[in-house]
Amino acid sequence: MLKFCFRVTAFSLLVLSVGGVSSAGVIPTRAILNGASESPANASPGTGIADVDFDTTAHTMHVHVTFSGLLGGVTAAHIHAATASPFTGTASVATQTPSFVGFPSGVTSGSYDHTFDLTLASTYRAGFITANGGSIANSEAALLSAATHNTAYLNLHTNVVPSGEIRGFLTVVPEPSSFVLGGFGLVAVGFWTRRNRRKVA
Repeated sequence: MLKFCFRVTAFSLLVLSVGGVSSAGVIPTRAILNGASESPANASPGTGIADVDFDTTAHTMHVHVTFSGLLGGVTAAHIHAATASPFTGTASVATQTPSFVGFPSGVTSGSYDHTFDLTLASTYRAGFITANGGSIANSEAALLSAATHNTAYLNLHTNVVPSGEIRGFLTVVPEPSSFVLGGFGLVAVGFWTRRNRRKVA
């Protein structure tokens, strides 16, 4: 029975891992922005979605943000990394300050779309590069690691809430194929479990 359970577990883990989270070197991450996720939390009615895609082949970071309902006009927008624990805490700014280049300022709603070159020092805050040994390559690796381990967050600062009105932690977005294969794996586990029970009975 133990041998059977081991085989089923190993197979299901293999199936669940085949889907992966990226293709062609692109790692998509997403953050849901709101006041409740800020530190400290606030009651802002503002909301937003940030899609940040890392291309590990081209060494680029594509940032697409939409937001609305803020209490004040935007004064800064950037990514912080890395917090000591996933989904909690605060960290210094990792990307350029005070804002992503071209990010709409003084507005309570809007959108943003820009692709950054991760091999350029201008993509990062100078202090972030220094903290990573003065190396651009190390800074890129550190930012990607934080984004894929839920210790990087994107937030919008406003003139009403200067410390940050809405924010959200980046999380990896699985490809649809991983859900399909994952579902297949669960079905397979159920099938083999029932089959084994019949044999035992």
